[in-house]
Amino acid sequence: MKLKLNGKAFFLTAQSGLIREKISINICRKQRAGPEQAKQANNYVTKMAKEVGLNYDFNKVVVANTFDAHRLIQLGKANKKSGETQERLFKAYFIEGRNIADHNILKLLGTEVGLPVDAIKKLLNSDEHSHEVEKDIIDAHLMGVRAVPYFVFNDQYAMSGAQRKETFLDALNKAWHEWENRKPELKL
Repeated sequence: MKLKLNGKAFFLTAQSGLIREKISINICRKQRAGPEQAKQANNYVTKMAKEVGLNYDFNKVVVANTFDAHRLIQLGKANKKSGETQERLFKAYFIEGRNIADHNILKLLGTEVGLPVDAIKKLLNSDEHSHEVEKDIIDAHLMGVRAVPYFVFNDQYAMSGAQRKETFLDALNKAWHEWENRKPELKL
């Protein structure tokens, strides 16, 4: 069985303006939670990530406008480095607490994964790859996506939120069996 995974852009926070705040402050503001509740929520997500081998530290996360980070992923895709680019951005955001709206940080992260520095500078000084990011956002809205992670199997089955591996396997098997009956290209 051969599967193809396609990552898509999605914004959890409104992208207008340049929000740059710790996630605990963002949680307090958006969910009208107190600082202790925000800390508990961050610790819970950090613990859940740790259980599956991810060393996230939500107490370091800086909520920021991620539009340019998504455009950098598109540049990575154009250079056959989308996976590496996305992973590096995730590490910077979830583990290192870096502000991935900052163009200097994006340049550094892009060059770390081998993207051409001139291409990164051109990207950040233009609207290059904006259309692809905007299309992903519109598509997500039309599908009813409200949170991440969000998975769509073979353009038919959707799953939202962190799920147990058995849930993923069930969804994959169901999509696979239906695909076998129709034989189109399987998309995830």
